[in-house]
Amino acid sequence: MSLLMNVSQQVKNLFRVLANAFTDESFLKAIRRIENIVSKVMAITLVVVIFGALFDLLRILTIDLFLSDPRGAFSIPLLKIFGMFLNVLIALELMENVTAYLRHHTIQLELVIITALTAVARKVIIFDTKADGDLTGLAIAVLSLSISYWIVRSQNKNSKN
Repeated sequence: MSLLMNVSQQVKNLFRVLANAFTDESFLKAIRRIENIVSKVMAITLVVVIFGALFDLLRILTIDLFLSDPRGAFSIPLLKIFGMFLNVLIALELMENVTAYLRHHTIQLELVIITALTAVARKVIIFDTKADGDLTGLAIAVLSLSISYWIVRSQNKNSKN
C-alpha cells in the first residue's frame, strides 16, 4: 500500500513540476533563452559568411592585380568588385542588427532600414543597363525605404526629447 501512495505522490509532484514549467513566466523565460541561442548561432554564422566573402574578395583582387596579365589591371568588371565590397558591408550591417538584438532584445528598425537601403543601393550601383532589370522598381524601393527611414528617425528623435 505504501508503494502505491509513494507512486501517487511522485505523480502529483510530476504534475506540479509540469504545471510550473508551463506558467507564462517560465514559458517566456524559455522562449527568451531560445531567442538568445538562435541569435548567437546567427552571429557566429554571419562571422563565417563575412570572412568567406572577404576571403573571396581578397582572392579575386590578388589574382587580378598580381597574378594575371596584364599586372595591375582588372580582368573582371569593376562593378562586380564594387558589388563584392558592398556584400561584405551588408553582411557587417546584418551582424550589427544581430548584436544590437542581443544587447537590447529588441529589433532596431532604424538599423534594419539602413541595411535594406544598403542592399538596394548595391543593386543600383551594380545595375546593368543592358540587362532586363526594372530600374523603376529599384527607384520605388529607394524612395519607400528613404521615407521609412525619415519617419523612424524623426520618431526616435521625438521620443528622446
